[in-house]
Formats: sequence, structure tokens, C-alpha cells
Amino acid sequence: MNVSPKAARQEPWLKRCVHAVAHSIKLRLVLVFLLLAVAMTGVFIVGAQKAFTLGWKEAARPLVMDYVDHLADDVTGGGPSPQIALAQALTRRLPLTVFIDGPSVQWESHPGQSVPYWMRDRWDGSKGDPQSGDWGGGQDWQNILKRTTADGHTIVFGIDESSFQRRSRNFGVAIGALLLLTLLAWLYVRRLLRPLDAIGKGAKRFGAGNFGEPIHVKCKARPDELSQLAEVMNTMGQDIQQMLDAKRGLLLAISHELRSPLTRARLNTELLPETPDVAPQRDALMRDLQEMAGLISDLLESERLAGQQHAALHREPTDLVELAQGVIEELQTRHPAAAQVQLKTATGLAPVSIDATRVRLLIRNLLDNALRHSAEAAQPPVLHLRPLAEGGAEIEVRDFGKGVPEDQLSRMAEPFFRPDTARTRSAGGVGLGLYLCKLVAHAHGGDCAIRNAQPGLSVVVKLPGS
Repeated sequence: MNVSPKAARQEPWLKRCVHAVAHSIKLRLVLVFLLLAVAMTGVFIVGAQKAFTLGWKEAARPLVMDYVDHLADDVTGGGPSPQIALAQALTRRLPLTVFIDGPSVQWESHPGQSVPYWMRDRWDGSKGDPQSGDWGGGQDWQNILKRTTADGHTIVFGIDESSFQRRSRNFGVAIGALLLLTLLAWLYVRRLLRPLDAIGKGAKRFGAGNFGEPIHVKCKARPDELSQLAEVMNTMGQDIQQMLDAKRGLLLAISHELRSPLTRARLNTELLPETPDVAPQRDALMRDLQEMAGLISDLLESERLAGQQHAALHREPTDLVELAQGVIEELQTRHPAAAQVQLKTATGLAPVSIDATRVRLLIRNLLDNALRHSAEAAQPPVLHLRPLAEGGAEIEVRDFGKGVPEDQLSRMAEPFFRPDTARTRSAGGVGLGLYLCKLVAHAHGGDCAIRNAQPGLSVVVKLPGS
């Protein structure tokens, strides 16, 4: 479903982002790269932590305990009691914290810092998790970092947190590096998938019937998968162009060749005597020849409209009411019931810039189809002319006949299609009328909608003003 740009801007930003990611291969590839990088970083960090933890007790723990024994000796000076002066000298020399608690000395080197979790029940009365952390439980830390002197003092060593505080700019540098990597990944993916844009534009050109401009292919000597796809689509476009040219040439040739014998046959028919015994056959032959001539004209017109989407139109301001009245008068020669067609015009309908010749054909085909299927209806067809809010006009023709089966509505505007209720020539024609109406509407940039009105059928054609 297509969403207008104005409506898209009114949606929440999160929904717009999700919609953009869901409909963009480039964004999804960049997102996959970022998630993969984050996942690999997490796996590396966790793996490194686990590896270091596993080797902690076997290698680092004995070394740290021996080092802490030397630190305790430095604080006591080799004596039985800790000395504050020696502890202060030690903390000035090394990024350590020292806690001393005992009968005669109570001292903290960094009273403003938080107490480690494994000793909080001793220093501030709060209870910590005795088994948290990957370096062993709280009991293990006490064995490593806590020492007791001969006179009953307890010395606890720790790390000075202020020595390891990270500056805020480091975080900004990390974010900047991440954004730079994201930008580089986006630019690379955009460059890598740039042929998709060219393929999409080329497909739209081919859909519009413009096969003269092929899709640009880079690196023809060493094409990648996308370049190969572009080459295949160019070949497909050339094949379609050749088939369309062949079909168009065949139709034009057949139509041209049929015109001459039809003209001779009509001339010979008109020369037949108008005697009572010959007149019925003469009139029937003239009707058949007229129908064949109309069929050829419709085929040529449909080929001109279908062969060039948005064909060149001779637009000029046209009074639709006057145009519709002229069509109704013209149809009365073939359908006497056309005089009963109800023309309903909405107020404010101004002249519309349209191709009058082709819109006359459109209204004629719609009314002819409605009259053909309303022969036994109690109410004649109705022709509505309404202005559009954005400019232009809306044409609706409704009959009050039997309607069309719902499963066949979608095929009503196909060439040479006749519904099951109109298989006879007298009731259903040849199946080009609604097809031509759709082509005329599309050539004007509008659309043609067909629905059952119960009773009858309603055909609505919207013609933009420009």
C-alpha cells in the first residue's frame, strides 16, 4: 500500500524508522554489520573475562598474596603495629587505598571512596553479596587483601579508584568512532547496492513502455551479480520491444488491408437495389459492415493508446455537459432509447482540460454499453457529471440491468472480454468498449472503476484537469 509523503511525516518517528528498515536492504545490511560487530565484541570481552578468571586462582592469586604481604610489612615497618606515616607514604607512592582498624589505630587513606562489597558489613553496616564477582567470593578477597598484625590490627588494601577514572572525552571518542564506522559501512553498502537504484528506475521505464533507454551497467568486463541482472533485464526489455513492435505492425497492417475490401464491400452493398425482397439482406449486410469498420477503428485507437502510455493528448478546455449532450444525440440514431438517458450535472462544474475527441469516445462507449444492457430495464441509464476537489471531472454511467457476476468484475476492462450474461453479439458487442474507456482514462492520468450498483452496473471515470 502506497502512503503519501505528508501522511508518512505524520507517523511516529519510531514507526517511520521501522518502516524504513523493513523496506531497505541497505539499512538492513548496515544493521546486520553493526549487530555482528557488537556481538563479536561482547563474545570477546566475555571470553577474555572468563579466561582470566579461570587462570586467576592458579597463577595471579599467589603473586598478589605475596605482594600484599610485602605491602603489610611496609605499613608496619617490620614491627607489630601499623604506622600511619608509613601508610601515607605508601599511598602517595602507589595507587592504593589502605584501611587500618585496631585497638590503637583507626585510619582510612581515602575516606571519600566507596567501600568494597566484600567488606561493607565491617565498615558501614550494609550487607554485600558474599559470592558476587568473577574473581572469587568475598571470603577469597578477604584472604587476599586483608592482613592481621601481631597486636590485633587489621590492614585492608584496595585500588585507588581516582587513578582509574575515565575522562568523559574517551566516551565521546568511542561514540565518534562508532558513528564513523557506521557511516563508512553505510557508504560502502550504498555504493555496493547502487545498481539496484538503476535497476528499479529501469524497471519503471520498461513498465511505462520506454524501452529505448537501457539500464546502465558498470564494469561490463567484470560484471557482478547485480550487473548481470541489469544485463538480463536489458535483454528482456529488447525482446519485449520487438514483440510489441511486431504485434503493433501486424495489427496496423491487418487494419489497413481490411479497410480497402470493407470500403468496396460497403460500396457494392449500397448499389444493391432497394426492392422489398433485397432490402432486409442489404440492411443486415450494411450493419455488419458498419460493425466491422467500427471494430477496426477501435482496434487502431486502442493500439495508439496502449502503445504509448500517457499518449500525446490534444487537451483543450471543454464543456463536458455540451459534449455529453452531443453524444446522447448521436446515439439516438442507433439506440432510440438514448433520448431517455438522464443527464445529471453537479453545480460548479467548470470546463475541463481534456482531449475532447477521446473523451467523446469514452462517453459514447459507456452509454452504448449501458443502453445495450438496459433494454429490458424499467429505468433508463443515468449519466452523472461531477467536479473533482483537486480539479477535473468525474463521469459516472449507471444502468439498471442485470449487472455482472462479482467474480467477473475485475476482468470487465480487459480487451475482448465479455461476461457470461453478454455472450451474444447483440447483447455484448466485441468486448473493446470498456477497454478503450480504461485506456482513455489512464491516458489522461485518471482511472476507471467498475462495480455492481444492484441493480445494474456503475462505471466511474475520474479525469484530472491537467
